Amino acid sequence: MPLTIRDLMGKMPAAFLPEKAEGTNAVIQFEFTGGEPGTWYAAIADGKCEVAEGTHASPTMTLTADSQDYIDIITGKMDAMKAFMQGKVKLAGNLNLAMKMTSFFKLSG
Repeated sequence: MPLTIRDLMGKMPAAFLPEKAEGTNAVIQFEFTGGEPGTWYAAIADGKCEVAEGTHASPTMTLTADSQDYIDIITGKMDAMKAFMQGKVKLAGNLNLAMKMTSFFKLSG
């Protein structure tokens, strides 16, 4: 069965590596388009990552991407930096957080 955005977002808290995000207090807003449009956010604070569907009042950073492109990035089928350079992933807000964000999670295919 193909991986869905709902599956992916649901797995985020378990894939979170608190030691890598030490001292981070941030909210990442996800805006997905394409086959699985939706709005989600991940709140990272006090060594925990909580994920919810919807819009956060004050995100630290917003990531906008086609749902399938994002799944391909997470599963390693697409390079995140290349996707950003090609405009497949758009970022707004704290871009330093975007650079660090990938190390906060154990990515697996």
